[in-house]
Amino acid sequence: MTPKEYFKQAYRLDKRIDSQVVKLGELRALAGCAQTISYEEKIGSPNRNTEAPFVKVLEKVYLLENHINEQIDKFVDLKYQMADAIETLPNVDLGLVLDYRYLQGMTWEKIAEVMNADVRTIYRWHTKALQLVQMPENPIII
Repeated sequence: MTPKEYFKQAYRLDKRIDSQVVKLGELRALAGCAQTISYEEKIGSPNRNTEAPFVKVLEKVYLLENHINEQIDKFVDLKYQMADAIETLPNVDLGLVLDYRYLQGMTWEKIAEVMNADVRTIYRWHTKALQLVQMPENPIII
């Protein structure tokens, strides 16, 4: 895995978590909806499901919440590991470019504005930083 692929993981994982949070909101809304009532005569069966219909939705909400929490824990660990790798760079400017781009998710133009440099200079620093950064021994891979 190249340093660039390693650092891009945080963005992808963040977007995946955002997507799952949206799904969670939809499930919660579904769990809160009133279910339709059937007034038909039901034939008694010993195997018939007697749980309320929203119980299955609540179980899915619970499982998705746990999955999201696991993903968030992995995301935080990944960001800490990335920050440690960035701190190994010999030049502060190179580290700031990687920090702004991959840990804070800034655009190239915003990084150039914050660092008072031209976008081409930021690209050059970015390339040099990726060449010099020391990858962790056991990188977190998503």
